[in-house]
Amino acid sequence: MGREISEGGHEAAGGAAPSAERWLGAIALIGFILVATAQASNQILARGLAGSVPPFALAFFRWSIVAIGLAPIALAEIRTGRVPLGQNVWPILAAGFMGMFVCGGPVYAAGVSTTAIHIALIMALSPITVLMISAVLGIERVGPLQWLGTALALSGALHIISGGHPATLFALETASGDGLVVIAMLGWSGYTLLQSRAAPKASLLARISLFSAAGALFSLPLAAWEMWAMPAQVFSTKALAAYLFAGIVPGLLAYAGFAWLGGKFGSVRTSLVLYLGPVASALLSFAILGEPPKLIHLLGGLLILGGVWASLRR
Repeated sequence: MGREISEGGHEAAGGAAPSAERWLGAIALIGFILVATAQASNQILARGLAGSVPPFALAFFRWSIVAIGLAPIALAEIRTGRVPLGQNVWPILAAGFMGMFVCGGPVYAAGVSTTAIHIALIMALSPITVLMISAVLGIERVGPLQWLGTALALSGALHIISGGHPATLFALETASGDGLVVIAMLGWSGYTLLQSRAAPKASLLARISLFSAAGALFSLPLAAWEMWAMPAQVFSTKALAAYLFAGIVPGLLAYAGFAWLGGKFGSVRTSLVLYLGPVASALLSFAILGEPPKLIHLLGGLLILGGVWASLRR
């Protein structure tokens, strides 16, 4: 009798484990989709506003909302000594400049002359750029598969930026917005290299608060000029809604969701969000902006995402 109960107990426990794993997998999938959608919404916002809200004012208020929203976490960690500001002020300022300033206002300015899908696919090149910089600086050894992935991704990006006609790259006929996104992507790549070296003992959300405060600070001079030159656009009801949306959805919610996924599933699995971003952007662009992806986006996107996948292999 005792043996039967024991065997039954083992069977029940064995049945519970796969069920728990299925639930965990479902939660992970939903989490990845929600975070990728929240991140992609920033590109939709950039395109949807199309210059109606000044870009650096939008960046300033977005990063201010993120910095203030996460400030309790940052202040708590500063008090406990996890963030020694004296030793980290310059790395924090550098990360905020690259990730929140260079990759802030230019993205919103780019939406005037390029599509949300273009923004998403060019931004997807960031891991490739980080890999190349790491190889040049000797931070990481790059193998043949990674170089192949780099070549594929870059060819996909050039295919998209040139509109499928490489000669236009030399004729300088590409959209100016694509050039701004390339600058933003390079800024985000620099941020990626810097952010783990700034206050490394702090939590992700505490660091995001500090980086966002730095980004808002760097954005302020240009935002102040926009406030003086275009007050009706900066202080409109539409602009207020844009500030709140940008600060909360692709800001607080996206970063908090990414931090939760990283803590729950690890950084490697959480990096899957990278592959979902362009897909989410394409779907949202079609549903909200009425801009369906074209064949050139599909071909270029496959090259970019396939190249990123190969470059991240070991």
